[in-house]
Formats: sequence, C-alpha cells, structure tokens
Amino acid sequence: MKTTFQVKHAVGGRMFLDTNKEAVPYTLTPQGEGWLFTVHVPWSEKIAELLAHKQELNVFIFKEFEDQPTLKTWYYIKDGPVEYDTDQESLTIAADSRIEYYPHEYSV
Repeated sequence: MKTTFQVKHAVGGRMFLDTNKEAVPYTLTPQGEGWLFTVHVPWSEKIAELLAHKQELNVFIFKEFEDQPTLKTWYYIKDGPVEYDTDQESLTIAADSRIEYYPHEYSV
C-alpha cells in the first residue's frame, strides 16, 4: 500500500506539503474526538505561508492499494491549533473531523 500525505490551502488550493514530491515524516494520532498530525519539517518560507493560512487548511491522506480503489481521507482543521516548534522542527496540526471516501465514485 502506498500512502500520500498532503496539506493544502482550503481556499486557493495551494499545496504546502506533499509526500509525493518530498519525503516528509509525519505521524497521525487519535486525540480525544479528533486527530493530531505531527510533521517533522525544517522551517522555511513554505511553513511560514502555511502558518499564515492556518485557519484555512485541509489535510489529506490517500491510501493506494493494489487490489482495491484508492481511499481518500479528508481531515478538516476548522479551529484546531496549528503550531510550529522551532526547537523540534515540528509542525502540529489538530483536526476535529474527517470524511473517508473513494474518489472514483465522484468523478465525472
């Protein structure tokens, strides 16, 4: 199974992080009624831009299987905190809801 992690600007669609383009270690941990992403990434202008739009982020995980359709999970950030720890070089993103679906069911 191949897994892709992406962080996008919900309004303009700008891609901030995409593991298809660069290796970015991350973890996903259930937290209360939501989920916490911890992303290990050095500080950059891209991270500064991401933080400037932290109220407008969507996080996606695509799971591509050899024997079944791709499963997409769309995590909504809403008011969840998005923070960067310069000492740890880690970005944390809290999501409070998600939707799982198969993209092929919605193609035109």
